[in-house]
Amino acid sequence: MISAIRNAVMTPLAVLTVWLEGLWGLLQVLALGAKAAMGGKAKLAETFKQPATQRKVFQVLRAFWPNLSLKRQLVKAYDNSGTVIVTRSDDCLDVLNRNEDFEVVYGSRMRKLTDGENFFLGMQPGWDYTRDTSAMRLAARRTDVAEIVLPRATELAGELVAASGGKLDLPAQLGLQVPWDMTDRYFGVGGPDAATMKEWTTILFWYLFEDLPADPELDRRAMAAAKGMRDYLDGAIAARKASPTETPDILNRCLSLQSAGTPGMSNLGIRNNLLGLLIGAIPTISKASCYAMDELLNRPDMLARAHQAAVDGDDALLANCIWEALRFTPHNPVIYRRAARDTVIARDTLREVKVAKGQMVFAATASAMFDRYAVEAPNEFRTDRRFETYIIWGYGMHTCFGAAINEAVIPAVLKPVLAQKNLRRARGAAGQIDTGPTPHPQHFRLEFDR
Repeated sequence: MISAIRNAVMTPLAVLTVWLEGLWGLLQVLALGAKAAMGGKAKLAETFKQPATQRKVFQVLRAFWPNLSLKRQLVKAYDNSGTVIVTRSDDCLDVLNRNEDFEVVYGSRMRKLTDGENFFLGMQPGWDYTRDTSAMRLAARRTDVAEIVLPRATELAGELVAASGGKLDLPAQLGLQVPWDMTDRYFGVGGPDAATMKEWTTILFWYLFEDLPADPELDRRAMAAAKGMRDYLDGAIAARKASPTETPDILNRCLSLQSAGTPGMSNLGIRNNLLGLLIGAIPTISKASCYAMDELLNRPDMLARAHQAAVDGDDALLANCIWEALRFTPHNPVIYRRAARDTVIARDTLREVKVAKGQMVFAATASAMFDRYAVEAPNEFRTDRRFETYIIWGYGMHTCFGAAINEAVIPAVLKPVLAQKNLRRARGAAGQIDTGPTPHPQHFRLEFDR
């Protein structure tokens, strides 16, 4: 009875709060847009790329147009007939969980990268998906994270920070290096050299997931990188079979599964699965590490708390600081799917929207993590939230295959940095994230007292 009365009182208050926040957000967006427009189109575009501005836009949409259907095609890289933007937490999770209604779209480009075959990230439910994910779960075991991956990441990150002399370029010296080392030692396929593998994976991740306008020059670069990676992986598989080792890496485990007659573990199957895993490993960890650090540096009180957690060895609190930072500055603010048939989102509610077959559906996870109906005190930076609050690695069937690795390695990368005294940005532009011509951090220079 008490719960029912409380809900009856709190629900209208929540609705009113959301509306008022929406109005305030609209005023802020208009003011920001007007100011940025005076600097030209480039300044306007840059303003609306900022996470803080995007949060305000989503704040408006959640209040007044929580599920917005547009005829405009925001994605050119994959066939579609329009766009639906979904901003509420329940609806975003619903879209990501309804695999028969909302399909992954990456298969067409994945086939170009493999020169014919798909990778399970681009597959719908079925035998091929079950075969490949099951086999790779046997090769990349969950227990490996604690037993192999995390100890090495912790060791290497500590060594790299200690050797930096108080000046650290986070992505170049640490964020990219630690996951590359993992692909070399644990995956068993680190590339012809570190620089080449880092370049390949950055270009291919960008091409698969972030190339919304379908840039023809990026297509050319991606095809060259994909061929290079295919040739390298074919050679690495052949070399390992010719000269076997006892190393407990993923490549050896795949070859053992092949010897046992496991479906999907032909040389081609192994190559394609490794190609897909490599694309997701290096850029994701580096980008998320940089974005989390950037957000913490913008919040001196939270930076101090993360520093103390790192010094004290309070890994749970340190991780919570990082995940909350990524809630405010997510490395992947939207996950998109395509409607496989005519359907409806939020049926029988005031926000119900019809979705036509072929429309691209943007599940705005950056918005969902600030939905007042699902997240308590969403605008506060808090370190006591349940991990389920964070839709960082996707949701449902297509949750990132390496989510457990990401959850372990990112705090391991940042811990020795955050433990340093007087951690700060380098002066001027050097102390800001520089993505260069890519969507991924290339430079982000930090300093600390030795």
